[in-house]
Amino acid sequence: MAKEGVEKAEETEQMIEKEAGKEPAEGGGGGSHRLGDAQEMRAVVLAGFGGLNKLRVTRKAMPEPQDGELKIRVKACGLNFLDLMVRQGNIDNPPKTPLVPGFECSGIVEALGDSVKGFEIGDRVMAFVNYNAWAEVVCTPVDFVYKIPEDMSFSEAAAFPMNFVTAYMMLFEVANLREGMSVLVHSAGGGVGQAVAQLCSTVPNVTVFGTASTFKHEAIKDSVTHLFDRNADYVQEVKRISAEGVDIVLDCLCGDNTGKGLSLLKPLGTYILYGNLVLTPCNPHLLSFQWWQVEKVNPIKLYEENKVIAGFSLLNLLFKQGRAGLIRGVVDKLIGLYNQKKVKPVVDSLWALEEVKEAMQRIHDRGNIGKLILDVEKTPTPLVSQKQRDLFSSRSESSRCRHKRGVGRWGGRKCRQGSAGQGWRRKPEVTK
Repeated sequence: MAKEGVEKAEETEQMIEKEAGKEPAEGGGGGSHRLGDAQEMRAVVLAGFGGLNKLRVTRKAMPEPQDGELKIRVKACGLNFLDLMVRQGNIDNPPKTPLVPGFECSGIVEALGDSVKGFEIGDRVMAFVNYNAWAEVVCTPVDFVYKIPEDMSFSEAAAFPMNFVTAYMMLFEVANLREGMSVLVHSAGGGVGQAVAQLCSTVPNVTVFGTASTFKHEAIKDSVTHLFDRNADYVQEVKRISAEGVDIVLDCLCGDNTGKGLSLLKPLGTYILYGNLVLTPCNPHLLSFQWWQVEKVNPIKLYEENKVIAGFSLLNLLFKQGRAGLIRGVVDKLIGLYNQKKVKPVVDSLWALEEVKEAMQRIHDRGNIGKLILDVEKTPTPLVSQKQRDLFSSRSESSRCRHKRGVGRWGGRKCRQGSAGQGWRRKPEVTK
């Protein structure tokens, strides 16, 4: 992965130069072009499973809506840890490549397929997409599209569906969160972690224990009740504060954390696994599955201790198990909370499509606080010097260039040491 980080900025520059040399179509808007009678669009394409060098921004034929679908002019797309898994091919039944990644986006309705009701051309929307989200235009069934409030930005809307629906479903539909309960959430600084913290604040007297990398603590300390270093012995810290443990554990790490989480559960507590992606111990730069350790979960012990263990996959619920109606009801409740100013998506940074490699590096390095967004209309950010980056960053230690690895916290190119010893990186457009 370090070698990929060294090469990706050069590849990004080549993509930008290639795109810059293309003439816009006559009368075309939103970046679309025409080739003969076929209208084209920009899209991020995964040529094959593997490293960052498998990603390219290229031109594809623009899709048209089929029966029951909407055509959306995309403004912003969400980037999730799941997208890194897809890139590596580390998912069950991976689709064939080449493909356009991405599962959520926001934009403006541009066309309606037959039998579509409840939407009009020009509506501002957010949507789930079964791949193909990282493009200028997407088509998706009307069941997966939702209107957004007028005061919600497109970047906020792209950060909303996956994170907040996942958090809401786990807390309220699976674990039945109620007043006075306690929750332990891992990766509290990520998109789902921040959504969990906000939703817990809507219920009186809920105690939230969170784990996160230490450099994130200052930024997120006010969002949770108790915050611990993700590499520390958080089990003892939690028990010191709450001897009985917690009512709910939300675990996206799995591995050793499975046993720890179960040991912290109170009687009638619920442990929810919603992601089992970890860094391989023998090579921390590669992504892989940490498969479920069956021997760590004794059904008889669960029975004796009155504990519940569950799993949650939002995309399976939507695309394989036909629960779009349930999810629409949840989205309606969440938009109500947004309108009441009780929840608000945390957007870490904005990236151009051509900067997708740098964005992926940032989320891989766990450098984000909240959601990373691909802004379809954003111009790629020029390279900036080490001095400029240090002035820009408020999190100095986490943002400085890590010269030994050749990859910066911002996920830019390898340092080019000159007489002044200054390296160069791309600076993400941080929204906070």
